[in-house]
Amino acid sequence: MKSLLPAFTAQEMRELEARAVEGVGIPSLVLMERAGLAAAHEILSRFGDAGSATVLCGAGNNGGDGFVVARHLHAAGMAVEVFLTGSASRLGGDARANYEIVRKLDLTVHERVAPARLRRGVRRAGVVVDALLGTGFSGRPRPGAAALIDAVGAAAGPVVALDVPSGVDSSTGVVEGAAVSAQLTVTFHAPKVGLVVAPGRFHAGAVVVADIGVPPQLELATRVSVATVGLLAAVPTKSAADSKYTAGSVLVVGGSAGASGAPAMTALAALRAGAGVVWVAAPAGVVGEIAAHRFELMVRPLPEALELAGRAGAVALGPGIGGEPDVVELVRGLAVEHPGPIVIDADGLAPFAGDLQALARRRLPAVLTPHEGEMARLLGVDAAWVRANRLEAVRRAAADAHAVVVLKGADTLVADAGGERVAVVGVDAPGLATAGSGDVLTGAVGAFLAKGMQPWAAATCAALAHGRAGALAQERWGPTGIIAGDVIDALPTVFAGA
Repeated sequence: MKSLLPAFTAQEMRELEARAVEGVGIPSLVLMERAGLAAAHEILSRFGDAGSATVLCGAGNNGGDGFVVARHLHAAGMAVEVFLTGSASRLGGDARANYEIVRKLDLTVHERVAPARLRRGVRRAGVVVDALLGTGFSGRPRPGAAALIDAVGAAAGPVVALDVPSGVDSSTGVVEGAAVSAQLTVTFHAPKVGLVVAPGRFHAGAVVVADIGVPPQLELATRVSVATVGLLAAVPTKSAADSKYTAGSVLVVGGSAGASGAPAMTALAALRAGAGVVWVAAPAGVVGEIAAHRFELMVRPLPEALELAGRAGAVALGPGIGGEPDVVELVRGLAVEHPGPIVIDADGLAPFAGDLQALARRRLPAVLTPHEGEMARLLGVDAAWVRANRLEAVRRAAADAHAVVVLKGADTLVADAGGERVAVVGVDAPGLATAGSGDVLTGAVGAFLAKGMQPWAAATCAALAHGRAGALAQERWGPTGIIAGDVIDALPTVFAGA
């Protein structure tokens, strides 16, 4: 899809740099110089009046970047202290070359720094630069490194991370132990996966991408991409030749006593997202209650209404449908056997807890839209594990179910069927943490499927539209008070501006 920007793992970035260095002959020292110069420029433009900087350097290439930053901040008139976490004898290659330059310029370099000494250094610094671990790190920091990372937390001024905050796995976003929390991360060439996927995302602060001079013709495909608003141009719009059926028809199957609002919101969201006609199939006892929400809703009783599934361009299954045994049987049968496009959410996911493989035999991949708790039940793990390992969780579910899986959150992740490709939809709308928000997303997915979009494209565009609508609603009402209905009402504005 167009408007998907690459997000690199550590291995993918190593491959790209090898293309530049070994393939076309750009010296790696030049790439390091470009990286450090760009980071220094960003620091000076934002925090140039800080007066002083403490730069924490590790023994690898990230430390080499730090030496370059220190040199340029010093040249710009800042008072600079450099703390080297080990011995200079451990430095090699480009990092060693830049260390030697720094020493010849008489910058203060403290070797084998102890945590207490570093803590004093960061407390008196106007700005702190984290160049400790870099993109090659994964796992839990060793005790010595963890103590240094904790010392960075004593900083009185802003903390700027180079490429990725120390302690964050750049390839996954996993944080297993101590990790730097930066106000700004200057990352090189392109975002790293760990900067856009939680929990790493929440350690990065503002992220600025610095060009380090890798020629664009060397670019390679990445497994993780960041979705941008330009994707919404791919959503089919209504034309003069359309009827309400050709514009997209959706059947919403849901509702139960006390939960009539969920299918109503899903149906209204599908209409606001451009579907031409939406039916709701619900238990007989709540048909009237759902129909009373809006005149536009056409509500039919279950199970007779299921004959509409054959006429609908897409089925949205699960909102508010409950867990009665006969309902579970109906949901499971429809989810597995329906041959057309289907999005499954909320109670529709419950019958597949621990049995995602049952969905793998579908001819057309389903779209599943769990939140963290629902994902945990689907995979048979704790919600805390999902929260800590979001990328692995969404890939595992997509592979098990051979389905497109949307793991909702501030970093909504959309894995294709099988989990090979993942799109990240960054959502800057905390107000979406409100009841019914997921039902709105399900309606948008249903509408886009009904318009003929492929499941991964439909799910990614729906997540993007949902996030943008939440942001627009938040602009009007603030993050505290928006409700799902506000997000539904904002959907047409999203498409008007796409």
